[in-house]
Amino acid sequence: MRRRRSRRDVRPVWAACAALLDYPTAGLQAALDDIEALVPGDADLAGLADHLRRTPLTALQEQYVATFDHTRKCALHLTYFAHGDTRRRGRALLRFKEVYRNAGVTWDDTTGELPDHLCAVLQLGATVDVDVAAQLLADHRAGVEMLRLALTGWRNDDGTTGSPWAGALVSLCATLPELRGDEAEAVRRLVEQGPPAEEVGLDGYGPPLIAPATLKVRA
Repeated sequence: MRRRRSRRDVRPVWAACAALLDYPTAGLQAALDDIEALVPGDADLAGLADHLRRTPLTALQEQYVATFDHTRKCALHLTYFAHGDTRRRGRALLRFKEVYRNAGVTWDDTTGELPDHLCAVLQLGATVDVDVAAQLLADHRAGVEMLRLALTGWRNDDGTTGSPWAGALVSLCATLPELRGDEAEAVRRLVEQGPPAEEVGLDGYGPPLIAPATLKVRA
């Protein structure tokens, strides 16, 4: 009988992506060698790490905010792609809290982040429960693909195409199953229409994020 191929261990890639997609800090720049050591030979992540290493920190932070905080199709919050800032998103965020709780993870209410942040989901998978995180990514696969497409098609000021952070999404998506028919259709709709735009308050669904400290993302 043919031996069944073992499943790839995605945790090192997810850990590296979680770190490299987080808000740039001096600590992140200092840790780049250690992060790259998790994923030797990953050219997509190596390119992003090189950009983070050689770009002045203030410029990096400005690029990050312009990319992820000011562009709807580049949101790092997974429920935003499906629900925008609507009341349905509030219910989806509550589900994230429940999933984390069932995985044995408590909340850190000092971070100021929402529980659907991509970095938090990847950290959960890398350090706590890979299967739980994989299911969250599968449930929000269209949003992950939308983010990958938006970053790979990003237009830079110098006329080139491709955000430096695109490499992290390319590397992440390479660890996920191929898109199925319904998922591909959901991505197509997101590309055409973007996330829902209805504005409502989300008070009561905000922080906390996951604790312990190894799972924190920026405030």
